[in-house]
Amino acid sequence: MTRAHPRELGVLAALLLLIAGTAAANPRFLSAQSVRDLLLSAAILTVLAAGQTVVVLTRNIDLSVGSVLGLAAFGTADLLATHPGTPLPLAALAGITIGALCGALNGALISYGGVPALVITLGTLYVLRGAAHSWAAGRQINAADLPRPFLDLGTATVLGIPLLALLATAVVLAVALWLHSYRSGRELYAIGSEPAAAARAGVPAGRRIRTAFLLSGSLAGLAGVLYAARYGTVDATAGQGMELQVVAAVVVGGVAIFGGSGSVTGAALGALLLTCIGSSLAVLRVDPFWQQAVVGALILAAIGLDRLLTTRLAARAARTAPEVSRAG
Repeated sequence: MTRAHPRELGVLAALLLLIAGTAAANPRFLSAQSVRDLLLSAAILTVLAAGQTVVVLTRNIDLSVGSVLGLAAFGTADLLATHPGTPLPLAALAGITIGALCGALNGALISYGGVPALVITLGTLYVLRGAAHSWAAGRQINAADLPRPFLDLGTATVLGIPLLALLATAVVLAVALWLHSYRSGRELYAIGSEPAAAARAGVPAGRRIRTAFLLSGSLAGLAGVLYAARYGTVDATAGQGMELQVVAAVVVGGVAIFGGSGSVTGAALGALLLTCIGSSLAVLRVDPFWQQAVVGALILAAIGLDRLLTTRLAARAARTAPEVSRAG
């Protein structure tokens, strides 16, 4: 947990350098409209990254978040399009509930079945995407089919800041508070750091892992609602491929892929950094291939740094243990 702060500062420094360099090459990059577009693009990825962080801290991974987003986005849009007059909070709750049910399914299969999360969520990725295609049956819901107040959520601003960005920030702060101020949240770090020690200490690992996946699914459902409001046009392919962006944001943001270390704040910075990389390369007219190459390099660097820090800390602990024993 304590190692998260230097990593967050490193991601923040990289983000500021990227912004400064791009702005120097093209001053329009920092125009008010460009900044709003950047924050809007990062908002949905940030919400997904917050949920993924909770799962990764427990040494698991959720590859189904893109499909959950797509199912929730289409479900929310379909409800509003086929039942005009549906209250927006009820529609949002429906989307979040779809995500929560998907997350609960993942958590139950993993904790009760004893099957690795990678395998389970890879399977539900395809199952849920198939369910979305079956539900849509080739239909596409357009912005004209949705109520104007709902679409306004995707473009509304508060003091010049996009509402979606403020909602994403609220999600990050709420998850951060839970992880660091509540026992059930702190126990996720214990599960990811030393599963055997956590079990001996009486930590209910199965229940906590189910909670982590439930939260990840719920936030993916919320992201689906925000996706529908942001883009207006929704079909069964919504969110396709986003799971890889989410994992990249979490890892680049300093959350250890091996669990037990990192913070949701770092994951949010990672999401903003990846979004900024895409925007910067587009502004600089760089081949999109290089965006993928840069993201891949960042993931490898983040994993390599984590292993290096882990090895050094283990070596330091091994050196100090005999000294403590002699002093005792």
